[in-house]
Amino acid sequence: MQNPDAQATPPGIPEPLNRPADPDRRHPAHIPTAHWIFEGLRAAFFLSPRVAGHAPTPLQLLAVVALVAVLEIVLLRLEIAGPARFDVQAWLSTWWFTALGAALAWWALAGQPAASQGPGSAEPRLAGVVVFLVLWLAASLPSLVLAQGALALISHGWVEAGVFGEAWFYWALYGLLTAWSLAVSAALILRFTGPSARAWVFMLALLAATALNLWQFEARAWASDPDSVARAEDTRPRLHLSQETLEAQQALWQRTVEALAPQRPGVTDVYGLVFAPYAAEDVFLRESTLVSSVLAERFDARGRVLHLLNHAGTAHTHPWATPLNLQRAIEALAQRMDRENDLLVVYMTSHGARDFKLAASHWPLEVPPLSPAELRAALDKAGIRNRVIAVSACYSGGWVDVLADEYTLVMTAADATHTSYGCGQLSELTFFGRAMFDEQLRSTHSFEEAFARAVPLIKQREIDAGKDDGFSNPQIKVGQKIGPVLRALEQRLEGR
Repeated sequence: MQNPDAQATPPGIPEPLNRPADPDRRHPAHIPTAHWIFEGLRAAFFLSPRVAGHAPTPLQLLAVVALVAVLEIVLLRLEIAGPARFDVQAWLSTWWFTALGAALAWWALAGQPAASQGPGSAEPRLAGVVVFLVLWLAASLPSLVLAQGALALISHGWVEAGVFGEAWFYWALYGLLTAWSLAVSAALILRFTGPSARAWVFMLALLAATALNLWQFEARAWASDPDSVARAEDTRPRLHLSQETLEAQQALWQRTVEALAPQRPGVTDVYGLVFAPYAAEDVFLRESTLVSSVLAERFDARGRVLHLLNHAGTAHTHPWATPLNLQRAIEALAQRMDRENDLLVVYMTSHGARDFKLAASHWPLEVPPLSPAELRAALDKAGIRNRVIAVSACYSGGWVDVLADEYTLVMTAADATHTSYGCGQLSELTFFGRAMFDEQLRSTHSFEEAFARAVPLIKQREIDAGKDDGFSNPQIKVGQKIGPVLRALEQRLEGR
């Protein structure tokens, strides 16, 4: 038999809010904050939260919000390898989803009578929203840790990229964790309202908000910090642009050009022009030096290679790699070589852009980028007929059609729509330069054969490194009349 003095639970009020822990219902015992977090974690795995008769205090609500916020900030920071800056506005903008969830919970709990005072004398509907919010936030922690932890492992290279670096894996993980979070939210609201129409509307609204969040709210709390990178680069050697340096460059240019070996009558000589205009990364110094050495040693071009290089440590040993010096180098080579019968090999290595221009940097010296049309114009003006041109840069496939003709072989590290790989601060050589010149051209004198062998090596190395924007897809185009010249050269070099 019911006690006639007992206060019945009003319909629609979640029972946990109407059963205080102590008998007199006026001073319910508060449970620890850690208990609220633990019960929220249980809810993340679809277990019923054991908080009957209790509601969190305002300080406990703030503590849970602070815990989730701090953990989110830390985990989002781990997603970015290297220097990063925190964008408070972008981070705060992501909390609209939490505010919307609280508002939807308030609406879903509408209609509850206020006749019974809940824990702490809170109005039942408000207390229900607070309980839901605390459990909901705590329940979000496992998916947050898994999602950001996986991204941190990949971005820092703490796990082998493999399948983890594939775009489909990212979206599959995102879809799985999003579905988990939505299912947990649905299970929580149903524990408060039962299978009511408002609960279903709550779930549909949350699903729509999740889709909107993915579509429109792309701002990230942390972003790579180019200023920090620039400050770090300040520790590197820097070019001191003085009158002495300028005069030394002029004298160096004169000596370098005068030292070019002359053409040998009756011999198809190979001349080389190696161009590395980006001073900020040592990979281009190493690669251009390697290519110059390979041309000299493997292609009988010793004394016939001009190496133009931008680097703070080489201002007194190498002419600067500027578009104007490139034109002058081509003119100087044309004067030394047999322009009709000799072969000019041009190798260019730098960063590339979607407009196909080759990046140039040698601060404080101003160096404009180089376009494929400028190189083509300089070669045509000099009248050099037989050409092998290799461009190691992102989007370098855009150089092919501009440079190609029947007397030219053009090869590039990527097609016109993809990046190449291996041009970072820690890279020894670019993937293209390593496979083509450091490996394959040491065992053959055929550019075509070396290219054919290098491409599958580059593809596999990009897969192993976790390149996530597609295969670079190196390109080659061989003019009909350059073929016989190259084959005759191969025969001569093989017979040495």
